[in-house]
Amino acid sequence: MSRSTRIKVAAAVAVAALSLAACSSGGGSPASTAGAGTAGAANPTTLTFWHYEGDDSAMAQSWNAAIKEFEAANPGVTVKVEKQTFEQLQKNAKIVLAGNDVPDVMEYNKGNATAGQLASQGLLTDLSDDAKTYGWDTKLPSSVQTTAKYDDNGLMGSGSWYGVPSYGEYVTVFYNKDMFAKYGIAVPTSLAELESAMGTFVKNGVTPLAEAGAEYPLGQLWYELVLSGADRSFVDNFQLFKGDVSFTSGPLLDGTNKLADWVAKGYLSKDSSGLKAEDMGTAFIAGKYPIMVSGSWWFGRLNKEVTTFKLGQFTFPGNTLNPGSSGNLLVIPKNAKNKDLAAKFIDATLGKTAQNTSAQLGGLPVAGDSSVITDENTKVLQQNFDSIVKNDGLAFYPDWPVPGFYDQLVSFGQSIVNGSKSPTDALAALGQYYDSGRKDLTGK
Repeated sequence: MSRSTRIKVAAAVAVAALSLAACSSGGGSPASTAGAGTAGAANPTTLTFWHYEGDDSAMAQSWNAAIKEFEAANPGVTVKVEKQTFEQLQKNAKIVLAGNDVPDVMEYNKGNATAGQLASQGLLTDLSDDAKTYGWDTKLPSSVQTTAKYDDNGLMGSGSWYGVPSYGEYVTVFYNKDMFAKYGIAVPTSLAELESAMGTFVKNGVTPLAEAGAEYPLGQLWYELVLSGADRSFVDNFQLFKGDVSFTSGPLLDGTNKLADWVAKGYLSKDSSGLKAEDMGTAFIAGKYPIMVSGSWWFGRLNKEVTTFKLGQFTFPGNTLNPGSSGNLLVIPKNAKNKDLAAKFIDATLGKTAQNTSAQLGGLPVAGDSSVITDENTKVLQQNFDSIVKNDGLAFYPDWPVPGFYDQLVSFGQSIVNGSKSPTDALAALGQYYDSGRKDLTGK
């Protein structure tokens, strides 16, 4: 699920995209054409930056590094950070950005119903020329660029650049190494091996999966199961509307049936239908469950707070496609007063200093150097991400395609776990909502 729905949990994350192997040249990008936003020591300027990352997150710390370097390179310019909340921007962005009191740079969620909607309404600056000037169109892999571009209808994947991501995110599997060792379970490399491992836990009275049905985690698990039988064409059809998708057969039905089967076998608790992401995370940290399938944004917290057992991680066994994407976008409002400087600042967030700071803190930078990472767990997180990106394995999030789909997915997942609907009935209702929303967006 999109980080839009997950930021409440926290942290640096996060998807889509690039491999650290593509090292940034740092401050070597050309400056944007001088204009109203250009400033010098004799012409002091304040660049206002809105974001909603936690102060101790990898993302905020990497942006702080970019700010320090940017101010040093632009005497007389001060970057003023104004902290927002995700909910504030999600609810009020359209109203605020229609006025003149807007930030110069703003963090905003990617996707059709968020950044795409603002772009289609003329509230964001077209950054296509800046993408060429600074080389973002070659620095960022295609899987990351997907979330940066929107057409005239606000659909992602093509058209003009309206934002730039400086980090990535993906869904992975965190596990309790001590519990695996206790029951002689090896790290699974296929879906069948994962199911066998979970069966062993169940036989020993242990519920394998920490889960949360009242928020995003259950939908991500479902999507992993859907993707286990899907290919890139399915993702393009489901997410980008390049073709038809079936809610009565194929990956969507198979993944739904598999989730219902896992519930029946006790791989996740029926009580999890009412739990939130925080409940899931704290239970895993406390050692109550051996497995947690969720996003890389959890990594910093887990790596710090898991102290009673050894933390491990692996990508979802057997999948070449995984939920993930670029991180949130840095956008420039249409009414921003310092657009040239704003574009120059965005480029600084892709510079060597900022990107390597993110790498060291597990933030999955899009243009950093993995050799600077010293923590072993952080290395694994980055290496797994790099492998997914290299193989074009980022499949976005299941709630992205149409507005309001997140709430529908939550209800859908809960009905599967608590058994209030059969898999086919629950999926049919989900499909009706998807088809209606798709028609609203595309006219067909």
